[in-house]
Amino acid sequence: MSPGKTKGIGPYLLIAPAGLLLAIFLVLPYLNIGVMSFRVPGQGTPYGEGFTLVNYARFFADSFYIWQVVNTLWIGFLTTAICLVIGFPVAWQLTRPNMRFRGLAYGLVLSPLLVGIVIRSYGWTILLGNNGLINRTLTNMGLIDAPLPLMYNALGIIIALVHVFLPFMILPIMNGIQGIDPSLEAAARSLGASRATAFRRIVLPLSMPGIQAGCILVFVLSLSAYVTPSLIGGLKVKTMAVTVVDALIDTFQWPFGSALALMLSVTGAIIVVIFGRMTRMKWKVA
Repeated sequence: MSPGKTKGIGPYLLIAPAGLLLAIFLVLPYLNIGVMSFRVPGQGTPYGEGFTLVNYARFFADSFYIWQVVNTLWIGFLTTAICLVIGFPVAWQLTRPNMRFRGLAYGLVLSPLLVGIVIRSYGWTILLGNNGLINRTLTNMGLIDAPLPLMYNALGIIIALVHVFLPFMILPIMNGIQGIDPSLEAAARSLGASRATAFRRIVLPLSMPGIQAGCILVFVLSLSAYVTPSLIGGLKVKTMAVTVVDALIDTFQWPFGSALALMLSVTGAIIVVIFGRMTRMKWKVA
């Protein structure tokens, strides 16, 4: 083989291992889910013989599943927005040159990732329950007469999800801000721009790739979260991920559960693509 041909296939050889892993652990499972979603529901078995559209017809015919998708998306939107509002100032402060106790701050940001999600979710049940730490403290202080409804609703799920996924918002934004040349902000200030103007015209546009990555990551993780919604929401609030697991494991409806999972994945992918195109606009940096 000539050196020119070897050089031409070199990049493909480098990405071949990663491509193989993606094909095995991402593409093939999605293909399997897609095929399974068209299988005929079985009687006492995961699926019967042949293929059908009845699973998708069942989804669109029942408004309960459609509203579950809407509710799951709404929880994902709110979780992402709250993580962005909290995470951006934290990421901004961690990238400042005069930041004191930077190591301690990094440790606090990363500490939730050192504990399993099941343990963290159970911890929130102790905090948010009717007889939990928050309600008991407020009752003992005389601030409330009856327990606040912090569990078995969307509020409790969002609070727990924000705690679980906040590091996944902070870290990409930090990476984006660290790539900004500090001299750009200093030059804007020397030309008479206020801190707010320099932030709006310089820092925010240049940190947009990190914001975009963090929002997409948190939104996708929120849509697919199972443990936290099932523990905090209980039987009163069910997200689509919980319903999919119930269909696959509890009722043994593999074709219908696959159709539900695929509809959630497609809906989430469409929103991610729209968000990516919207945040790819040309920001003026001046």
